[in-house]
Amino acid sequence: MNIYERIVQDHDKHRELAAQIMKTEGNSEERNELWQQFKPEAVAHANAEEQTFYAELIEARKSQEQARHSVHEHKEADDLIQELDEMDMSSSGWIQKFEKLKDELEHHMDEEENDVFEIARKVISNDLANDLVDKFEKRKRSEIGENA
Repeated sequence: MNIYERIVQDHDKHRELAAQIMKTEGNSEERNELWQQFKPEAVAHANAEEQTFYAELIEARKSQEQARHSVHEHKEADDLIQELDEMDMSSSGWIQKFEKLKDELEHHMDEEENDVFEIARKVISNDLANDLVDKFEKRKRSEIGENA
């Protein structure tokens, strides 16, 4: 497995959790449980990605601008996650804000998979793409431990 496959693995999980959350209603146990899975997973993924994958892309001139754009999108998503965390899940505004987060994350994931990966493959060697998986995993586990 390389870093691209590992990132897509998380993206698939995020898409599935987000779709499940969209089907929930009010301050239900199901919504709460899914949110408690989604939030730390999304935050840990973004942080691990920035510290491993994007750290490499920012180093290279060819990929620096795209990497900075993606990191900025992580910040926007993190801000929405914080807002959602502070909102009452039973309010209609909660699911509307979550849908905005879902849409932004889907845009980001699609952009990453279709555009960023193409640029990254020109900057990151196959060996490094394989090595980054372990670094990503360690960082993500560390992040989840901190946020759990």
